[in-house]
Amino acid sequence: MPSLPASVRLSLWTTAAFAGHLDLDDAVRRALPDLDAVDGLLEPLRLWGDLGEQVLCVALPRPGQIATMPRSSAELVAAATEAGECVFVPALGGALVPTYEQFGPAGDTGWRVDWTTYDTEPVPVHQLAALDEREIERGLREQLIDVAGELDALDAPPWAGSGLRGEADERTALRLWGLPPGVPPRALRVIQLAGTVAAACELGLEQAPTLDGTTHARRERLLRDLLVNAETALAGATTAGAQTLAGLRHTRS
Repeated sequence: MPSLPASVRLSLWTTAAFAGHLDLDDAVRRALPDLDAVDGLLEPLRLWGDLGEQVLCVALPRPGQIATMPRSSAELVAAATEAGECVFVPALGGALVPTYEQFGPAGDTGWRVDWTTYDTEPVPVHQLAALDEREIERGLREQLIDVAGELDALDAPPWAGSGLRGEADERTALRLWGLPPGVPPRALRVIQLAGTVAAACELGLEQAPTLDGTTHARRERLLRDLLVNAETALAGATTAGAQTLAGLRHTRS
């Protein structure tokens, strides 16, 4: 699956549909063109839209890292952290978590996703209003510089070979999947940056350079911490961008 999560794309396209820019069915198709079958999604999204919800937010939690999620049940937290993603409606309360499955015979397989609905508490308005794309970007860039410096000092290169940026960009698949018009430039820039950093961290963790045990463990810890923060930045920038699409905040350059 691409490293720009389905929930990120769904958040922005669905919010655009809530704002009346396109039909909800079309929004789901545009958000999830890489999936062959989608179930359990349109009915709750349509209901939330009919009830006046304006924005669909996103969380990208990992075990022990659930700050971007709304207050909810342990069942939702477990499902969302296992999936690594979810979307939620802040005003009404409610969330959707995807489960992916590959199907079909060898050599002719496809992907389906089933979305499960959960209840959540509404999210306070001030909590979402506090998201600042400028601060999100600054924090991620600063950590990226710090991690690069520490890895260099350890003589533990995070990645082997060349072409990292190109491969990481391909993993985020932003150009391939596309995002709706109207996403503010800074939010879009942070989404691209955070998605690329997350993909690069995943690439680094997949590689196994020859290092002593202590250096290897430190390298992994640095990359995992950066990955978590990149995903947090990705979720924050997406939700901020969705709020702008919904007309709930002014565009920030």
